[in-house]
Amino acid sequence: MTGSHPALSQPISGSDPSLVDAWDQIVVPPEDKRRLLNHALLALTLRGGAASPTSLPVHGLLVLAGPPGTGKTTLARGLSSQLHRQLDDRLGPVSLVEVNPHALASDLHGQTQRGIAAVFEEHVPALAATGPTVLLLDEVETLAFSRSEASTETNPVDVHRATDAVLAGIDRLGRECPTLITVATTNFSLTVDAAFLSRADCVIEVGLPGAEAIEAIMRDTIEALAAHAGAPASSPLVKSARDPKLTKIATTLEGHDGRQVRKFVVDALATESELAIAPERLSIETLAAHAEVASEQLAEEHRDAA
Repeated sequence: MTGSHPALSQPISGSDPSLVDAWDQIVVPPEDKRRLLNHALLALTLRGGAASPTSLPVHGLLVLAGPPGTGKTTLARGLSSQLHRQLDDRLGPVSLVEVNPHALASDLHGQTQRGIAAVFEEHVPALAATGPTVLLLDEVETLAFSRSEASTETNPVDVHRATDAVLAGIDRLGRECPTLITVATTNFSLTVDAAFLSRADCVIEVGLPGAEAIEAIMRDTIEALAAHAGAPASSPLVKSARDPKLTKIATTLEGHDGRQVRKFVVDALATESELAIAPERLSIETLAAHAEVASEQLAEEHRDAA
């Protein structure tokens, strides 16, 4: 059986530079990265051989939970690059494979359950046989929806079947694929089935960035813009990355997620045609003014939600 399946991406080598960038450019507390990496290494160490799954219930399942835009998916992708760096192919080449949950979900009675079983029981083991493999299961609530929350409108029978199939698959992969690390992400952990979360070796809550992290995200985005535009060191754009006023701007933007912060910097270029044509002219003053507008928009959204 090959690893090919419509719901599975083609494997990406853990040595791919884009995966190194994914890990490095996501700004989260360092302890979150350490915990994710160390649990992955520990799972590779403890599983397999004569280890009893009852005495050592290590499934190789890691969960990243938190609001959208906080970097969970990108961090999960980058994990494979760190395993490659740590293991140096001692257990075989490290790779990343992604599951598209929407390609598994089906309106046809029982099809979702069969699709999940095929992926977890046949295709993923074939991929993991080549060496350490990070399996990214994004938006896991799509497949492992809380059975206690299933309503008659969501067809609870099929919800139960799909979740049961995911649980059985995770258990089987944990027993039979000691070099597989499954990383699941969710924006809505309360809707994920409790039995799935209980199988996780760790659940890491990835929260909204604080002011210090926002400043680091903005600086990284500005530097990326400067490099792309070939901006000289004397340009307002390059200077803004080190301007002390960036700290105050970061405080103004608290409450935004990391993706919004990066888009904020790019969006500032769209405030004037001159900046859209010549990004190197973006100044700290324009960023500060734009931050005030963004902060007010967020406050208005919160008022409307309340």
